[in-house]
Order: sequence, then C-alpha cells, then structure tokens
Amino acid sequence: MAAAGAAEDLAGENDIFVSDQGLHVMNVAIASGKGGTGKTTVAVSLALAAEMPVWFLDCDVEEPNAHIFLNPSLDTSSRCTLSIPSVVEEKCSYCGKCREICRFNAITVFGQHIMTFPELCHACGGCFLVCPDEALAESEREVGVVERGSSGTVVLVQGRLRVGEAMAPPLIKAVKAEVPAGARLVILDAPPGTSCPVIITVEDADYTLLVTEPTPFGLHDLKLAVGVLRRLDRPFGVIINRSDLGDADVENWCRAQGIRVHMSIPFDRRIAEGYSTGEPLIVTRPDLRPAFEKVLEEVLQS
Repeated sequence: MAAAGAAEDLAGENDIFVSDQGLHVMNVAIASGKGGTGKTTVAVSLALAAEMPVWFLDCDVEEPNAHIFLNPSLDTSSRCTLSIPSVVEEKCSYCGKCREICRFNAITVFGQHIMTFPELCHACGGCFLVCPDEALAESEREVGVVERGSSGTVVLVQGRLRVGEAMAPPLIKAVKAEVPAGARLVILDAPPGTSCPVIITVEDADYTLLVTEPTPFGLHDLKLAVGVLRRLDRPFGVIINRSDLGDADVENWCRAQGIRVHMSIPFDRRIAEGYSTGEPLIVTRPDLRPAFEKVLEEVLQS
C-alpha cells in the first residue's frame, strides 16, 4: 500500500518517531474480552504517559475512536484493497479447479456457469494459480481506508472499514504495516472480543494488557481472552477498571491463575464526564499518570 511508504517518509522527516539506537520494537496490545471495559481509555493513557515517541494503532477498524481523545491532524488517507478474481467467460472450460481450491466458497462452477462472490473472497490467490485456462483476471475490492496523523509525539494510524464490509483482518494488517522499521514503542488498541480481528491484532504483540471489570460478565469474557492468549503463547497481564464496583472475583481468579494485575482504576464520575467530552483519563485525573507510567515500565521490562 502507498500509505506504508508514506509512513516511512514521515519517519524520515521527523526523527522523533524513530529510534536511532537499533532497539527492538515493543508492541503492546490493549485488548478486552468484551466491549465497554475502558480499553481505549487505557491505551490512550499509556500513549500519553510514555516518555518516548509512540505509534498508536487503532485496530478497532469497525468503530475507531482513539482520535477523539488524541485529537490528531489526520492528513493522510489511502485505500486498502484486495485482489479478487473476475471471470473471463470465453476462456473458461468450467473445470472446477478454482472451486475446489477455494476454502471460502467465493467461486463456484455448476454446469456451464461460473459465479464469484467477492464479499467472501480472502484474496489468497489460489484460484489464479490453479486455473489452466487463464480464465481469471484480477480486479479490486476496497475494504476500507487507512488514515494517519500526529498529535505531539504520538502518531495515530487508524483504519475505517467500508460500510457493509464483513472482513476486518485485511484492513488491520494494513494498519499494522504502517509502522516503520525504526519505531520503538507501538501501542495497538485491539477490537473487543476474541474473534479473528483480535487475534490478528495481538498475535505478534510482545505484551498484551487485558482490560476488564469486576463483574460476572467481565470475568467470563476475561477467561475467554486469557484462553486465546495462552493458545497463542503470548505474554499478558490484566488491568481492572472501575475496580471498586462489583466484586473481588476477577482479582481472586487472576491470583489463582498466576496472572499479574498491573493496575486497578477506581470508579470516578469525573472520568466518565471527561470521557464523554473526549478528555483523556490522565488529563481528568493527572494523579493517575504515575500509575500508568509504572505500568508501562513494567510492560517494557517484561
């Protein structure tokens, strides 16, 4: 994508966003088993508390909202497209090999007819390889756009999924591809849940912070998210939001499972009021900034 090259140009022009010490990129994902736990609130707070340049990737491409709190100037936008097959009927012998290789039923042959279903195509390219008649031509399907801008020492990259599009992973991959090779700290704000978009976001993260709440629903979905990360064999810890509401079951379960609880954020009406106006948590509650700095230090040293 052209946007990836543009990101590298930005890095070259603005060296504060790129390490000149050859340090390993630290990818920190912020995820949750369910929506509404305060995942973006935590992710933005960590980015603003960092004492180094940050690349912030809003991977919740169905409803990105980190820009509301970071307030960047989004000055770059590029299309994210997939290469999908279109049929050249006069060349097709209706052998069915394209149908046989497609795991997603995006192309089918019945009798002397062939049909494609672009919305099902994952752009793997297998059908092009097996077609003996060269009866498939490449066409494009737009899945969304990638936008980029900066606010202070934070570069925000976000994806906006096309309305009606069902597949978020290709766009999430395009968002992640924007990060230049020399970046030091990357914060990935993952979509909620435990489905494919979340896995694409966290699969190569150096550390994942799971944000949860002390309720039965919070504990249930936290267990699902922990199961995913253990299956991926990725390191993780937990942050409990609105910690003085609900019960102690989440904290007790984490202790029993040997899961580190990095931070507990108390319920505060001022935080909710600030959130509703797009004010970051550590602006509303500057006294919590040292706690976020400590969490980031713990993560970077993990």
